[in-house]
Amino acid sequence: MRIAVLVSGAGTNLAAILASAGAGELGAEVAVVVSDRAGAGALDRAHTAGVPTEVVPWQPRQARDANTERLCAAAARHGAEALVLAGFMRILGPVAMQRFPQAILNVHPSLLPAFPGARAVEQALEGGVKVTGVTVHFVDEQVDHGPIVAQEAVPVLPGDDAATLHARIQAVEHRLYPEVIAAFAAGRLAVDGHHVTGFYPGRAGDAEER
Repeated sequence: MRIAVLVSGAGTNLAAILASAGAGELGAEVAVVVSDRAGAGALDRAHTAGVPTEVVPWQPRQARDANTERLCAAAARHGAEALVLAGFMRILGPVAMQRFPQAILNVHPSLLPAFPGARAVEQALEGGVKVTGVTVHFVDEQVDHGPIVAQEAVPVLPGDDAATLHARIQAVEHRLYPEVIAAFAAGRLAVDGHHVTGFYPGRAGDAEER
């Protein structure tokens, strides 16, 4: 399977995905990295790994679907069969789900449905929760809402600030997200409404034995 990774920032999750692909563990080829920002650090990571890149600036004066269509077209030019959002900070329009049905994955730094949106780590701290975590889910037309594939808890420790908590969350993301992508690429994930089966943490490569 060929995937396009959509990015906006530094690309730490992209680095984990590329490392997994390089080790032969991802079961998918990163065909292209698409960024909505020319200066995104993730582009440098892609260049270093020899992965093609596309910059598709998000145009504020254009409709969401028009921007989304340009991103999807960039992915399709490289033969991508699925989209993987890795720190991509835009909300895709419905055209993306139409072009890549049940083939768009996202990782979010909370245990959804708690704390959706861009300030999930800060919201967890402000809310005084004792546990937050990581969610990997399929993307639908609502924000941080689609069918959940996998979740893992991360404790909120006394004295945590946004930086320390986010660092522990990212450590989980960097392990869990490639495992989910591998299970998806192998065709092991089945979606029934809002429920997903076929993923077994730590065993994405041999889930058929269960």
